[in-house]
Amino acid sequence: MQLADLQVILKVAKFRSITDAAASLNMQTATASAAIKRVERALGADLFIRTTRSLRLSSAGERYIPHCQQALDMLNKAKQHVKDDLDIVDGELRIGISSDLGRNVVIPWLDEFMQNHSAVSLKVNLSDSNIDFYRDSIDIALRYGSPTDSNMYGFKVCNVPRLLCASPDYLARQGIPKHPHDLVTYHGLFYQISDIIHDVWHFSHNDEKFKVKMRGNRAGNDGDLVRRWCVAGHGLATKSSLDVASHLLSGELVNVLPDFHPTATELWIICPSRQSITPAVRLLRDTFRTKCHAILQQLVNKGILTSDVLA
Repeated sequence: MQLADLQVILKVAKFRSITDAAASLNMQTATASAAIKRVERALGADLFIRTTRSLRLSSAGERYIPHCQQALDMLNKAKQHVKDDLDIVDGELRIGISSDLGRNVVIPWLDEFMQNHSAVSLKVNLSDSNIDFYRDSIDIALRYGSPTDSNMYGFKVCNVPRLLCASPDYLARQGIPKHPHDLVTYHGLFYQISDIIHDVWHFSHNDEKFKVKMRGNRAGNDGDLVRRWCVAGHGLATKSSLDVASHLLSGELVNVLPDFHPTATELWIICPSRQSITPAVRLLRDTFRTKCHAILQQLVNKGILTSDVLA
């Protein structure tokens, strides 16, 4: 009986679907079905009761699945302890990253990481949609914002101020706003997710708070697209300082209203379980921290950010 077959059994028990279990394991449905048959043949009992419309555990399955889970957990922990003790950096990294940050900032870091650690393989999910660790078949996520689920584990990478940005060309045509209240006459470039358009922008200045309902004729569900629109001179956008750092440093974008700060965020590595925190993940965390610190330091050196962001 193969360990990979047992992993299929546990996924099928979880999803109550062979198709969904196969998708989460990145395999064909027929391959998953064959794994189930091998385990059932070895046990001499059916673990699932299948109909044309549903799948549920049999009485044998209800007794077997908990023991199977405990056994695999123990084996995984033993394997992980050995790797931890030896600091072995290997295995498959299945990572989800927001589109703009991943495509334009993090992918080169991952390429460098894999050049230095040839025993690591990589699968990347670039998406601005909310991460579902089971549906999306990923082990770690690099995301803006701390974990909202108490069952998740996470490592903070760095503080990330957001900035109000525009191209010099757009500001030359429209003029430079002096106060958030001036923004109602400008075009906003909006981020949209789950059919919600984020067209209300919040700013702070000392202890004062400001809220502006923006107008605009462009909205997209991809942060990379919003950034491209901004660089092309189509309007104003509020963006993560990491996402637009290269454009700010080159002068392609300008930090607008520098004394009025959009709501800041943080960059985190999020894991669904302790078993996901491998030596490779810890080393990747340290790599991300070093790389992000270097970018933020450049923005501080140029006067775009203040030094407290590095705290």
